[in-house]
Amino acid sequence: MAQRRPLSIQARSLLAAGVALAAFLGLTGFALDQAVYETLRSALRDRLQSYVYGYLAASDVARSGRWLPPDVSPDPRFDRPDGGLYAGVAGPVENNGKLAASWRSPSAVGLTLPFDGTLVPGAAAFAGPVPGADENVYMFSLGVTWDVPHRRAVNLTLHVAEDARFLVDQRNVFRRSLFEYLGGLGALLLVLLLATLRWSLHPLRRVAGDLAQVERGEREHLSTAYPRELAGLAVNLNRFIDGEREHIGRYRNTLADLAHSLKTPLAVIRNELESGASGEAMRWAVLEQAGRMDQIIAYQLARAAASGHSTFATPIALQPHAEEIVASLEKVHSARNILCEFEIDAQARFYGEAGDLLELLGNLLENAFKWARHRVLLSACARSAPAARRNGLEIVVEDDGPGVAPENVERLLQRGVRGDERVQGHGIGLAIVQDLLKAYRGRLEVTRSEALGGAKFSVRFDAV
Repeated sequence: MAQRRPLSIQARSLLAAGVALAAFLGLTGFALDQAVYETLRSALRDRLQSYVYGYLAASDVARSGRWLPPDVSPDPRFDRPDGGLYAGVAGPVENNGKLAASWRSPSAVGLTLPFDGTLVPGAAAFAGPVPGADENVYMFSLGVTWDVPHRRAVNLTLHVAEDARFLVDQRNVFRRSLFEYLGGLGALLLVLLLATLRWSLHPLRRVAGDLAQVERGEREHLSTAYPRELAGLAVNLNRFIDGEREHIGRYRNTLADLAHSLKTPLAVIRNELESGASGEAMRWAVLEQAGRMDQIIAYQLARAAASGHSTFATPIALQPHAEEIVASLEKVHSARNILCEFEIDAQARFYGEAGDLLELLGNLLENAFKWARHRVLLSACARSAPAARRNGLEIVVEDDGPGVAPENVERLLQRGVRGDERVQGHGIGLAIVQDLLKAYRGRLEVTRSEALGGAKFSVRFDAV
């Protein structure tokens, strides 16, 4: 089964916003619909109540207790059959079980409506929709006491009702309008949101396009004309690209240097073989050149192993690696009784490969142990900078040896040059340090140690 392609950021954002917008508009529509329904219901109650008061003002009760309706109804619909407005009067129940004053408006004739209920005088009630045998209605009822001359007062309940379909029709009209307006508003907001998303995500598409151009070799780096949120990403990607190119270039240069360096020993061996020299002489010549080739290969491999600057490197603590190196050097130089002291900041970190850190510390400390009389001092501290994402690093190696004259510093850092031919070595340790610092964009400074009086090698990596 083919793996389902994940949705794009734009599609995810649009889908999430669409769901949120639909939920918001749905809740808004529901709230407005309920608010309008309550408003319509309240207006209907007030209207029915006004009809009740209109009937009370224009009606009368005969001495017999019969309800005398007004000549003109409060609304013409009370006089039309099935007019939608209905009125009725219910009086007290007589001994025969019938209502003493029962009356229905012409519009209610022939319909079964809930007009038989009675209320105590002064009580009012509004209900709806009230299910009836023929129609559902909203009904307002009012209990009154009617004083009739020369007889006792009559308690009556006046009912006025309206067909529920009128309110439902009004509500449906509002719902259709609400649906059209909210639907149109939602569609417009989605279009605006899509346009906003495309405009907002345009810098990301530019980054992807620039990366594709870098991959095809059409440009060297990403552009830096991005919004602030992406500018840091572009800088880091450019540093990553530069680092990868430096690695590839270093590998190529190392292979070229290795091939070039091996030409001379190979040529000497070939000449010895072609010269017909004696076996013993040839043997020593081949051994000599083989040893030289071994040194060349070891050196070039050390250069190639340097990983160099990496934007996303894991920080490495210095203390454990320094202790490991010093323990080995103290064994090698045990006869000279050299003491190495540490002053390493707990926050000091090297951002790179552990092998490069070992190579760097190993060459600096080995050089110090060779020239020291009795003491070597290794110190390291973190170097902070404003707005830097990670701290820099300063490593200082000092000894109490003879030191290095300022005029000899440049020559001493050249490949194959030794400070004293009587001291064992190949003269490439400090050159390897230089190569490592170049790869990691660090700096090396050689001065005289004020604390010990010998040489002081200071290595600095800036905060980034």
